[in-house]
Amino acid sequence: MCGIVAAVADRNIVPILIEGLRKLEYRGYDSAGLAVHNGGMHRLRAVGRVSELASRAEGLAASAGIAHTRWATHGVPSERNAHPHVSGGLAVVHNGIIENFGEIKARLAGLGYAFDSETDTEVIAHLIEHKLRSHADLVAAVRAACVELIGAYAIAVLSEKEPHRVVVARHGAPLLLGLGEDGHYAASDTAALLQVTRTMIYLEDGDIAEITRSGVRIVGADGTPVERARHESTLSADAVELGSFRHYMQKEIFEQPQALANTLEMIGAAHAVAPQLFGVAAEQMLADAKSVLILACGTSFHAGLTARYWIERLAGLPCNVEIASEYRYRVSVPNPETLVVAISQSGETADTLAALKHARILGQSRTLAICNVPESAIVREAALKFLTRAGPEIGVASTKAFTTQLAALFLLAVTLAKLNGRIDAKEEAAHLTAMRHLPLAVGRALELEKEIADWARLFAAKQHALFLGRGMHYPIALEGALKLKEISYIHAEAYPAGELKHGPLALVDREMPVVAVAPNDALLEKLKSNLQEVRARGGELFVLADAGSEIPESEGVHIIHMPEHYGLLSPVLHVVPLQLLAYHAALVKGTDVDKPRNLAKSVTVE
Repeated sequence: MCGIVAAVADRNIVPILIEGLRKLEYRGYDSAGLAVHNGGMHRLRAVGRVSELASRAEGLAASAGIAHTRWATHGVPSERNAHPHVSGGLAVVHNGIIENFGEIKARLAGLGYAFDSETDTEVIAHLIEHKLRSHADLVAAVRAACVELIGAYAIAVLSEKEPHRVVVARHGAPLLLGLGEDGHYAASDTAALLQVTRTMIYLEDGDIAEITRSGVRIVGADGTPVERARHESTLSADAVELGSFRHYMQKEIFEQPQALANTLEMIGAAHAVAPQLFGVAAEQMLADAKSVLILACGTSFHAGLTARYWIERLAGLPCNVEIASEYRYRVSVPNPETLVVAISQSGETADTLAALKHARILGQSRTLAICNVPESAIVREAALKFLTRAGPEIGVASTKAFTTQLAALFLLAVTLAKLNGRIDAKEEAAHLTAMRHLPLAVGRALELEKEIADWARLFAAKQHALFLGRGMHYPIALEGALKLKEISYIHAEAYPAGELKHGPLALVDREMPVVAVAPNDALLEKLKSNLQEVRARGGELFVLADAGSEIPESEGVHIIHMPEHYGLLSPVLHVVPLQLLAYHAALVKGTDVDKPRNLAKSVTVE
């Protein structure tokens, strides 16, 4: 949610700020702005995409500045609500939400400060300006202001009186520093800085950093100087480029075979799993687990729901899956012998991170993060970790992050099964062989794109759609419905097929297309009966069937046959056509595929 770029360098940093914002636009794209030193403080703001700000910034040059792309929380998208916000020669950009901004705003108003926006960020600008009156140093003033802030934030501050310095701070929202040869930088995401450096420092909660041309200086929440490790990013600038694809979502759908291969590289040609794949202490921690609790949001939640079937079937452990935003706000029954698994693409998802911390407070210390970002907060919070190696995912609608999460969770299920004596060496080897074949199998599923595009042309004119699945394919139906509504704005719901007659069947008519995930498994015959219920009410069926499913195509019944039946790993294959269906439906409708309305990629606020 929202993106920050800051720079102090021996060259014109305006193009760096603009290009950085372009790379961060997936985090927010309702407005953008920048503030730079150019013979004094110069601020530009624009409603809409970064391209609008870029056009206004043509010809502007400066050696220090801050910039921001916004996803609205407090206040509608407008130029007056766009960042940076200013106060007495200070300019501030901010990611996150300040929960006590109302209280601080009232106090500052009483001191004579006037507010021009509806945002919580303007409160930060005025508060820092007020603290600067009693603190000679900007770093000290920012630190004093941060003491009063409750909530999550990443902040960058530029002072008109100090043209060669930027001060940044973070608590609960990601922020990193970039170390370059001709200057130094800060941003919300590595992708924004690959244009200038691969050397990064990841700030920790409470850190405040001073950025100058010559270096960076970091202090902790208590004001004491601290050292943070340097990291060389393995990402290339090409990894976040669109290349020959029309959209990032399309690119990322077709990157799934390679993403899966990268994620599963560590199992190589092995015939047995090594628990240490999840961390040095994993073997004992996983062996001692008597149950599993999965915490996640959105697409990652659907991955967790799928994993429940695998973990209970293979490992024989009870598995509960919780929506992270709900978990910590209800009275639950903690079990110190539970393995708590937090799933997040970014590793900064605020609700999932808070839920993980809550689980630990309740005495559940066996924690595992499944994540795509090595230095993220959730990875640092958990005792064990598994990195999915999906690579950068820019499109708001998650695709390759989901399938790589599924691969990681299946590997976890096999590992738990082995440690609990539930599978023998032959079964273990067979599961690993099937996993190694996944990239090829997903590649074959991608060959269905033309047939899926034909379906999408029929879908684009519809207002509603129903998705059905049974067993471990019900979460895949949920994911298909989520993808369709995220980017095409077609209202879509998903149900276990057996629930049709308990209510959803009332919605079915000729204008309600019904998508069914129909693998050739033990529940197929029951699913066929559910499909007959749809046809009897005039509903139009779109069925993803395995070879040998024996579901005949007829008027009102459209069939696409998957290349192969893939047993327990079938959900990984069946989700691919559903991703393509959403993508092509959005293309026909002409919606903004990569930046759907009202959504942002990294949800770092509650």
